[in-house]
Amino acid sequence: MEMNDVLIVGSGVAALRLATLISQDKNVRILTKSNITNTNSYLAQGGIAAAIGMHDNPSKHFADTLEAGRFHNDEDSVREILNEAPQMIQELSKEDHIFDQAEDGSLLLGLEGAHSEKRIVHSGGDATGKNIIDYLIRSLTDNIRVEENVFAYQLILDQDQNRCIGVKAKGKDGTIHYFYGEYVVLATGGCGQLYRFCSGAPTVTGDGIAMAYLAGAEITDMEFMQFHPTLLYKNGQTIGLISEAVRGEGAVLVTEDGTPIMEGTHPLKDLAPRHVVSQTIFNYIEKGHNVFLDISSITDFKKRFPSITAICENNGINLSEGRIPVVPGSHFLMGGIKTDLLGRTSLNGLFAIGEAACTGLHGANRLASNSLLEGLYQGKKLSQWINTNVETYPIPKFLTPVKLKQGKQAALPDVQFLKDRMMKTVGIVRSKELLEEQKNWLEQTLPVKEMIELDFYSIEDITAIFMYITAYLITDAALRRTESRGGHFRSDFPAEEENWYKKTIIHKHKGEVMVNYEQVETAVIY
Repeated sequence: MEMNDVLIVGSGVAALRLATLISQDKNVRILTKSNITNTNSYLAQGGIAAAIGMHDNPSKHFADTLEAGRFHNDEDSVREILNEAPQMIQELSKEDHIFDQAEDGSLLLGLEGAHSEKRIVHSGGDATGKNIIDYLIRSLTDNIRVEENVFAYQLILDQDQNRCIGVKAKGKDGTIHYFYGEYVVLATGGCGQLYRFCSGAPTVTGDGIAMAYLAGAEITDMEFMQFHPTLLYKNGQTIGLISEAVRGEGAVLVTEDGTPIMEGTHPLKDLAPRHVVSQTIFNYIEKGHNVFLDISSITDFKKRFPSITAICENNGINLSEGRIPVVPGSHFLMGGIKTDLLGRTSLNGLFAIGEAACTGLHGANRLASNSLLEGLYQGKKLSQWINTNVETYPIPKFLTPVKLKQGKQAALPDVQFLKDRMMKTVGIVRSKELLEEQKNWLEQTLPVKEMIELDFYSIEDITAIFMYITAYLITDAALRRTESRGGHFRSDFPAEEENWYKKTIIHKHKGEVMVNYEQVETAVIY
């Protein structure tokens, strides 16, 4: 099997920005479990936040990010990324006229929830992610090979070097392939599909996080799942995301009788931080109400939001009535594989970027439109580091592809059952009783002894195993954090607690999937 200088698992904005900026004298291979555009990045309707307005500056962006993240953020990471944001926007603008402009040629800036200034650049109104991904795909050079429909499921470790040197992956026919790289990068996205209502792509099932955990990498902040307040809701199903920019343009959340639900709830009303808006909608739904986005005050809605208009009209929503039915659903994981700003993990040779990683930028709750920004930043910085790093790491041997009979079946309930349980027990509002119930159920359900030998399972079964492992990490962390902060809300501990300030929960695998943990002073869980 061919040796790669850089091996990337995933094809979102972080992965593609990294690949396109790697020196062309290096060979790069991208593995993606579906097609290259089946990612959260491609679906991103919102924009990219950067302090480029006349009255804005990175210090204001910094303050807003910490406020939204409830001061759980790594302040050095926040400062570094946000200070670089204006330059990165200018670089992209010069490479391709991708962002929406005013008549005078200046970039149009939008406002989103919890931002104190208009600082969101968009592309195609509400098609920012799609347009950026399309541009990056057009920028792929001959040294970059993309392998679609290849499911990476296990990291290959060289025990002598104490280093990650590649991944095992399966093709559609079940053949196991071995891919090697001097730099192995996980850019597999988050795990929103663990929940019944989800805004993300069907591919975001926590694969990279589970792979890294099973290989012994540190996983952190898994309790912090952001629920987007407004997913389009029709016939009991979530269909797509209604961007926060709609509320930024003046839409108001109302009940069926027109009562504005955010009035008196928060000083920012409908532009309050997402966890506040999500919890408010959830409370009304629990009381039997239907919740709608009233868009009647927005002029030229169809022109301003063409992608959202298409989603609504394709699903029978009559926009002339001025209301869009919505529910909150899982949207973004603030936690993930613990990394530094470059993406280096606790395992030598293994990197993680994008939503799969946790740099500390987002804290306990991501500020709107900081995610594409983080992906662009990490892709750029890791590429610069790889391009200038002169160390080499010999690969001891190559293993050839092999076709194994998939004779095992995971003894797990259907993943839809898991999604329903996660929404109920580890969703927007949590409690000790529900979290303990879910943790006990997961411990009894996971086939612990069989999980280390994944080769004989089908792709579908391995995906389910990864979903259950990731669900356990979220549930355990949510049970241990006995406070409410950002995206983590406990009805039995509704306030932020000073003794949890800046403390993190870290999970690290030690040879078995379920580990007996001890709470230590620093709240690091091994």
